[in-house]
Amino acid sequence: MRFPDDTALCVIHDIELVPFIDPRIGSTIAGRYVIESILGEGGMATVYKARQKLADRNVAIKVMNPMLATDAKVLERFRREAKHAARLAHPNIIEIFEQGDTEDGTAYIIMELLLGVSLSTLVSQGPMDVDRAIGIMIQCARALARAHDFDVIHRDLKPENIFICKREDGSDLVKLLDFGIARSLHDGRLTGQGELFGTPQYMSPGRIKGNDTTRADDLYAIGVLFFEMLTGQLPFDAPDVATFFIKHLTEKPRQPLKLNPKIPPALNDLVLRLLAKDEKGRPVDAHSVEADLLVIANQRALAAPPSITGDPDLPPPPATLREGAGEAWGERLRVAEAILTRAFGEPSLAPTDLAARFRALQSHNAELERLRESTLDAERELSQIEQRGREARQRIGFAVDALGQDTSRARAELRDAEEAAERLEADELQFVERFKLAHSDMMRLEGRFAFQNPMKALSDAYRRAAEVLDAWRAMRVQVDERKEQVAQKIRAASDLDFQINQLRSALMNQEEKSEAERNAAAAELEAREKVAARLEVEMMEQLRGLVLPLRPRPDVANLVADLDRTLEGPKGSLPLRSLGAARAAV
Repeated sequence: MRFPDDTALCVIHDIELVPFIDPRIGSTIAGRYVIESILGEGGMATVYKARQKLADRNVAIKVMNPMLATDAKVLERFRREAKHAARLAHPNIIEIFEQGDTEDGTAYIIMELLLGVSLSTLVSQGPMDVDRAIGIMIQCARALARAHDFDVIHRDLKPENIFICKREDGSDLVKLLDFGIARSLHDGRLTGQGELFGTPQYMSPGRIKGNDTTRADDLYAIGVLFFEMLTGQLPFDAPDVATFFIKHLTEKPRQPLKLNPKIPPALNDLVLRLLAKDEKGRPVDAHSVEADLLVIANQRALAAPPSITGDPDLPPPPATLREGAGEAWGERLRVAEAILTRAFGEPSLAPTDLAARFRALQSHNAELERLRESTLDAERELSQIEQRGREARQRIGFAVDALGQDTSRARAELRDAEEAAERLEADELQFVERFKLAHSDMMRLEGRFAFQNPMKALSDAYRRAAEVLDAWRAMRVQVDERKEQVAQKIRAASDLDFQINQLRSALMNQEEKSEAERNAAAAELEAREKVAARLEVEMMEQLRGLVLPLRPRPDVANLVADLDRTLEGPKGSLPLRSLGAARAAV
């Protein structure tokens, strides 16, 4: 059983607990990332803080629980989290750098390290400041719009999956997390109709019914999220999951404005539209939600959060190596040379075996230096590949975002046109009933007429029927015109969808090319790292053989102590006492 780190005694046996040291701490993943500490643990994975050795960049690494690795669906969902988030490339979505498997076959995801708090922490403290909430809502809508533009439905929007960081100016920066159960509309292999995933408090009526998931389901969830941010409460209060489901299906949500009078009416109405039982009553998409929020922000004289641009601001690849193995071995050779000089006058006068070991160390160190330079070149190449991939994702994403906003307006116009056409068609039905009545009067009077008595009542009946028929024909013209408008709106929206699909395809092709290049470069870098590790093991053996015979001599004791310090400090990589373990690892 594991206990929290700050627990000193076992609550069951009342004995002192032994600190647990995760075996991954200090290990290297993908040949480039050194794990330093645990950030968090869950049933599915452990998240570590790690450092990228050459770029000296802190990252987070999510390592899957090895016990789940045999579950094909769980493993695929874990990998899909990285795939979905990586290609979305948006400042309000967590950035994924790479994914892969450790040497023991455990899946991992390497992502940006976030500093801040979960939105769940903020909403647990009660209603948020309305102006601050609006800024966060705008960024949530932007992140969701990007996901939906690339046909990715999140399916688990909740405060725990929204992280709040800080920009340099102190303003909030939203990051959407955890695409583990997200679904692409183009991939039905893992989650079919009727499967239920997510958090009950945030699930839409359609999802509860088992309908196939749509973008509108995410909009409902974000409506619950907005309600909670503004009021500190959920729209529905229920003691269990079943009751939550019933209320989502049948009960009207409370008015947010009644729970928090500071909420502007327009924002109150937007939240209620997001929570509409029928998805047709919700905004057409997340772009529309963002547009409504921007209007509300403008009405309150709020500065909107920075929006994305077409030119990504990306960090350059590392130009130089961090101080590491090369500097450490250079220092060790200087101390070893000083030891031989003090003991024998100069290294060449040392006994044959010691002099040979020193020459071998010099040769290996020169080779290690050359290897370090080539490793730096490989790291630069890999960084450039990653940077080109990020630039492509962000530029395509920017283009999709612009088209997505146009598509959003087209969808809104299409919905308005369809609703207007439906109203006209409903109005047209009254003419059917009116003409039936007029026609019935004509038939009744014609029976009395018998082509012998030209009654005024009959001519009036004919006239009324003609008037109804003329009005009906005029209405039919309007209906046909409105249907043509609907058809035009459909064509306009379809054309925009086609353009977005073309960009999606371009991104997929770019991702395949980038992944192939990255995998090749990463394999080359990892191979060089392994060569360097084997070389260091050999150098450690030579150094050990050189120093051990001289260690008892008092005249070199202080220099041997200096050498020991180079092996134990942060520069050290393979202390003498760890030689056997290092050889086994290599």
